[in-house]
Amino acid sequence: MKKPFAKTPIEIAGATVLALALLLGALWLFRSKPQTRVDAPKPAVANDTLHYKVGAEQLSYLDIAPVEELAAPTTQALPGKLAFDEDVTVRVFSPVTGRVTELVAKAGAAVKAKDVLAWLNSPDFAQARADARKAQADLAMKQKALSRTKELAGLGVLARKDLEGAEADLGQAQAELDRAQSVLKNLDPTGNDTRYALRAPIAGIVVDRTINPGQEVQPGAANPLFILTDPSKLWVNFELSEQDMAKVHNGQNIRIDVDAIADQHFAGRVIYVGAALDPATRRIAVRAQVEQPDPRLKPEMFARISPLEDDARKEIAVPDSALVSIGLHHYVFVEEAPGTLKRRAVRLGVIGERVAYVTAGLQAGERVVTRGAVLLNAELGQAE
Repeated sequence: MKKPFAKTPIEIAGATVLALALLLGALWLFRSKPQTRVDAPKPAVANDTLHYKVGAEQLSYLDIAPVEELAAPTTQALPGKLAFDEDVTVRVFSPVTGRVTELVAKAGAAVKAKDVLAWLNSPDFAQARADARKAQADLAMKQKALSRTKELAGLGVLARKDLEGAEADLGQAQAELDRAQSVLKNLDPTGNDTRYALRAPIAGIVVDRTINPGQEVQPGAANPLFILTDPSKLWVNFELSEQDMAKVHNGQNIRIDVDAIADQHFAGRVIYVGAALDPATRRIAVRAQVEQPDPRLKPEMFARISPLEDDARKEIAVPDSALVSIGLHHYVFVEEAPGTLKRRAVRLGVIGERVAYVTAGLQAGERVVTRGAVLLNAELGQAE
């Protein structure tokens, strides 16, 4: 017997179909309802020039900046890396085996030549001191023996060969003392007992240290205990391809750019061009001296190196994002007035991965669209 108010499967299916029909109808009504859309006002266009009202929405998508005049490069910027100037850099190793008892110089500290960097408890140093004292005592004994031999030889008690033997013994003792003192001097004759002073060979800044109190050290370690350098002097190393070898030479000026200091260019000078190509990479190593390094420049920073023309000729530098290419021609958009942007043809020299150099068509200080030039060109094309 059918329960009161229970629905049959046919009734349930019919209710489901009705609900779906109502849903589809609501969606159709929503889609067919006209949507309100507010378009940004179109710019006025005339003679490759776009005129926007001041404060127009399109201008918010653009970056506009003045262009600068730089010394013309001989080639596109080359990747390089900043490095310590090895002429004023020293890596300090321990010449003796020992244990660190005290650290004196810490990273970042300024030191003078012969300042103590660390104190070591070293059996090797103690042995060198003992050898020197022993050689000194042996020399004194041989000097007395020679004096007695001379007296006895003068009285005819000893033969000539005994005198010669005493003189030879004294010479050997003197040689041993010289050796022991030389070893001690090369280590450090100013230590206290077995305490060895590890000293700075040059004046500079401690840029790195790898030891701690209580650590064992020994000669022949793979890593230096301290690195000292003059931070006011830096090198920059880069490589040249075979095709660009003729564009770089010793004494040539270069321009250095680093991403960490994007608003400034640094000057340098080539001091070494490799004598041979690397057989694996077919490239040649080049080293340059950074002129008046900025304290913000650090060794191991990546840099872009632009070798410069010897005639000091200057060209306008623009970022590649400012260029619009149409066929074989290149253009930039120049801001002639607030809201007025004109597409202007330019002639390019060296084109790098980030920056291109304009030989004609722009003047230093003119404001150029550096982001959004492609969008402006598309809008100009739609209006033509």
